[in-house]
Amino acid sequence: MEEKTITDINAKIEEYKEVIAHFSSLLETENEALRKYDIDTVAALLEKKTGLVMSYRSMVAYFIKNQENFSRADLSNRQSLKEMSQKLDNLMKENDRLLKTKMETSRTIMDSIVRMAKAANTSNSASYGAEGKYTPVDNMQNALAVNKTL
Repeated sequence: MEEKTITDINAKIEEYKEVIAHFSSLLETENEALRKYDIDTVAALLEKKTGLVMSYRSMVAYFIKNQENFSRADLSNRQSLKEMSQKLDNLMKENDRLLKTKMETSRTIMDSIVRMAKAANTSNSASYGAEGKYTPVDNMQNALAVNKTL
């Protein structure tokens, strides 16, 4: 292998490590915001996170295509990349768990609000039946719109 190619792969590893470092930092911030229910911070990080994910995927694709060259890179460079990648993997798993938990919590809260609104609607509603008698309406089967600003 030419020296230039080894230099190139080592430079690419350094670039990959930089992407991992930025992505890890972002996930640490986002995970902390998720733990604190700081949705504004999570939303503010979305665009940057999307860009980092794209960069990360691009780097992963490059190293998959160049596995043979990667194995010839400096051992210390490969080892530090492996350690950083493991940390990032742990952060991504935690991020996935936190996001799923928050989404499930939000869904459960919204379901509870909808059930309470339907129950209130049912208890406050009545209609006249076929013989002109006053009867309760079954509004538990009706659709209910929820304003997203809640």
